[in-house]
Amino acid sequence: MAENQLLNVSESTPLGKVEIAPDVLEVIAGIATTEVSGVSSMRGNFATGVAERLGKKAHGKGIKVDLIEDTVSVDVYIVVDYGHSVPVVAEKIQLNVRQAIENMTAIQIKEINVHVVGVHMEQVNDEKDE
Repeated sequence: MAENQLLNVSESTPLGKVEIAPDVLEVIAGIATTEVSGVSSMRGNFATGVAERLGKKAHGKGIKVDLIEDTVSVDVYIVVDYGHSVPVVAEKIQLNVRQAIENMTAIQIKEINVHVVGVHMEQVNDEKDE
């Protein structure tokens, strides 16, 4: 995917044209994913981890958007909370991401692939009274 690749949203009008950068779709998909119950976190890379430690929120973390010709595919990398059904969480993510992107940008998504890269085990503090 080219760095400067933009996705045309509408035909040119007398007022101009509307283009959307893939980063915008990544942010929309990231926010839509974190809204789903059962998603513990999103997988990021080293740069997003450093940026978050410095106080910058990376909403596109764990999302990869591919623009191939006129189609858009989205890959979502998540960590699921223990006790939640992986297929149910994945389907909710797919529905939520598709709805969010289509409502906000009018772009049709070819596919949304959910990659579960881990399971988050809730830590229980066993405090004993002595």
